[in-house]
Amino acid sequence: MKTLAPALIAAALTATAACAPVVQGGPPMDLPPGLAETAQIGTVYMSSDWLQVEDDFSDTFVEEVDEEMQMCAYGTYPLDLRLHVEDVRRAGRLGVALNGDGVHTIRATAELVDPRRDNLIVGRYPLVVDVPAGGRVAGIFGDRQMIASEAFGRALCDAAFARNPRRPGPHNATPD
Repeated sequence: MKTLAPALIAAALTATAACAPVVQGGPPMDLPPGLAETAQIGTVYMSSDWLQVEDDFSDTFVEEVDEEMQMCAYGTYPLDLRLHVEDVRRAGRLGVALNGDGVHTIRATAELVDPRRDNLIVGRYPLVVDVPAGGRVAGIFGDRQMIASEAFGRALCDAAFARNPRRPGPHNATPD
């Protein structure tokens, strides 16, 4: 039993620790123009600091960002995307119900890496994205994580590829 205790403690600490960043960090770096025109996103990796979010945040965030990337990076040269989420703030449902407005915010760094060149970083985008909660109905019943994650994906598309992957409308979780 004594030999099992350290293993259980190590497993518990590993399971509850924030993920080590998958990004290297550094100053912002735009994609080279030719690469911005020809890139497509392959694998999306995510890490985070300690976040006050629901259990499925990482799945939602990766799925929504990847969906946006597939619509704006539609070239043939494969790049991988590494995301490190530093902070997520969602408007409270009660506050939106009472005030009729609120803002969701995600602060994260995105690095585009070239898997063919030993994961060379070819673009780095530290972004802070604010998106309106969408009024009382969306604020109360909407999927706040999906709304914020989709907005982050759209902001990354604009920053890296100078493209909005979708036109605004009711088919979007984000209002603009």
